[in-house]
Amino acid sequence: MSQALVDRPDQRIGSFGHSRVADAGIVMGASLLMAACAHVSIPLWFTPVPITLQTFGVMFLALGLGGWRASAALLLYLLEGVSGLPVFNPNGPGGITQLMGPTGGYLMAYPFAALAGGLLAEKYSGRSRVLSFSFGTVICEMVVFAAGMLWLLALSHRPAGTIFAVAVLPFLPGEILKGIAAIAAALGGRRILP
Repeated sequence: MSQALVDRPDQRIGSFGHSRVADAGIVMGASLLMAACAHVSIPLWFTPVPITLQTFGVMFLALGLGGWRASAALLLYLLEGVSGLPVFNPNGPGGITQLMGPTGGYLMAYPFAALAGGLLAEKYSGRSRVLSFSFGTVICEMVVFAAGMLWLLALSHRPAGTIFAVAVLPFLPGEILKGIAAIAAALGGRRILP
C-alpha cells in the first residue's frame, strides 16, 4: 500500500511531462498544417485578399485542438512567417511585410479567432457537438473577417461598404463550405487526438 502511494507522484509527473511533449508536437504539426492551407491560394483581380484554405485551417484547429492549443499553433505559425519561413500565402511578399500588408488583419486575427471559437465550442459541446462546433466556426469567421476588414479600412481609407464588398462579401459562400468541412473534419479528428 505505501509503495503504491510513493509511485503515484512519479506517475503524475511522467504523465504531465508526456502531456506537454505531446501538446508541443501537436502545436508544431498544426502550424505546419496552417502553412499548407496558406499555400492553397487563388488570387482575385478585384481584391488584395486571395482565396485560401487558411480560414478552414483556423476553424479546424479551433474545433479539433481546442482554443488554447489552436491559438498557440497559430501564434507559432505567425512567428514562423515573420521570421521569414515560407509559410504565408505565396502570392504575398512574405515575412513581416506580409503581416503589415493588406492581409495582415486576417493573419493577426487567427490566434484570437481560434481561441474564441475553440473555447466556445468546448464550453457548449455537452449539448450537441455539431451545434457547438457550428457556433465555434461562426465566431472564428466573425473575428477573422472583422479584423481583416478593419485593417483594410485603416490601410486604404476607403468607405466601409467598399471594403465589405471586396474583403468579406465575395468570400461568404466559400466560407460556409469551409465551415462545414472544418466541422466534419474536427468531428472525425476528435476521435483520434488526445
